[in-house]
Amino acid sequence: MSDRPIIKTALPGPKSKKKIKFDETYVSPSYTRAHPTVLDHADGPWIWDIDGNKFLDFHSGIGVCSTGNTHPKVVEAIIRQTRRAVHISSADFYHELVGQLAKRLSDVAPGPQPRRTFFTNSGTESVEAALKLARYKRRRPRMIAFMGAFHGRTMGALSLTCSKSTQRKGFAPLLPEVTHAPYPYCYRCPLNLEHSTCGLACLKFLEDEILTRVAPAEEVAAIIIEPIQGEGGYIVPPDDYFPALAALAKKHDIYLIVDEVQSGMGKTGKMFAIEHFGVSPQILTTAKALASGVPLGACIADRDVMDWPPGAHSTTFGGNPLGCASALATIDLLEGGLIANAAKQGKFVMAELKKLQKRHPSMGDVRGLGLMIGIEFVKDRASKKPAPEMADEVMMRAFEKGLMLLTCGPNGIRLVPPLIIERQHCQVALEILDEVIGKAEKKFKIG
Repeated sequence: MSDRPIIKTALPGPKSKKKIKFDETYVSPSYTRAHPTVLDHADGPWIWDIDGNKFLDFHSGIGVCSTGNTHPKVVEAIIRQTRRAVHISSADFYHELVGQLAKRLSDVAPGPQPRRTFFTNSGTESVEAALKLARYKRRRPRMIAFMGAFHGRTMGALSLTCSKSTQRKGFAPLLPEVTHAPYPYCYRCPLNLEHSTCGLACLKFLEDEILTRVAPAEEVAAIIIEPIQGEGGYIVPPDDYFPALAALAKKHDIYLIVDEVQSGMGKTGKMFAIEHFGVSPQILTTAKALASGVPLGACIADRDVMDWPPGAHSTTFGGNPLGCASALATIDLLEGGLIANAAKQGKFVMAELKKLQKRHPSMGDVRGLGLMIGIEFVKDRASKKPAPEMADEVMMRAFEKGLMLLTCGPNGIRLVPPLIIERQHCQVALEILDEVIGKAEKKFKIG
């Protein structure tokens, strides 16, 4: 089998064109389909469409298939459970796997205190659970979220989201008493300062201005934050930010909720990205890669926080046995070497991207942890003027070469491949990126 992409047709191919036309007749147009092709099957880091084109997967289903596409151990666990029971409602009945998975998540979640987990179907539901839990326990009405954040699209989670105007436009009024603070985006500091001399001014602004003038600290139930902003642009805060934020939250008796829906489950070279910063939140949400493609999310909290009574919150499908079986197999694989591989391959990719950055003036910033890496494109490095057309062009030209990746933020692309990738896969991706970035720069006359 070839270890490179194989593109046999123009994209979309003739079979895909017919299926896309059919799809557009019956499916909601609200979906944002980035790649015009109809996928058929997948294996490891490879995806095939119905026209026989073979793509190298560097988006892993928006960060979902971190153990690779159809990993045999995950598939085996799902099939084994399917033969026993497809559905048992965790809301009304006990089953062994939901308790086993909750114990496993308690063990791997950062921090020393035992945890409890409420299981959901998705990331946005996990955030909704965290929001409700914080309000219920604190009996406070307000929430602090961050500019650039993406926490989901249901009404509560959408109220916390502040990534793109299209995600919020037309849905007001949203949940009241949500205030957005500046995220520590050092490449584009919202306060026009430099991290080396700013003294974490964005955090000082949160305490001195927002928690004093806008949302009084004694009325704030929780601060919710992504340890690495995902849809906002794969933005990594400075190392000293999260310890200071956790101290601020503790000072005002405010819960810290860490949203690891995209960054969790091994992508950054640790089980959860917040571990890189040495912070233990009271509440943590995750989903996407938790069950390698089976819909499953989790809201994990300190045991003394998640002590709400029966009926305070519930679910029909959350904790489904298929999802639990898949998640248990996923955690085994992550701890069995995939987290270490993410750190190893991510270090290589990051080093190589830094080399490409020296040759490509449009690559304003390269950032990330492990195999969660973002490239931000600019018209020139001096002004840092965003070049969203570069991000779109690079994504589409890479797609035509057989490399599938996605944009993030207004002018960036993300590299979030399955954690099973090997050096040769990284080298192929880097070769394609080098080529298409160069051609895009010529098209837009950058450099």
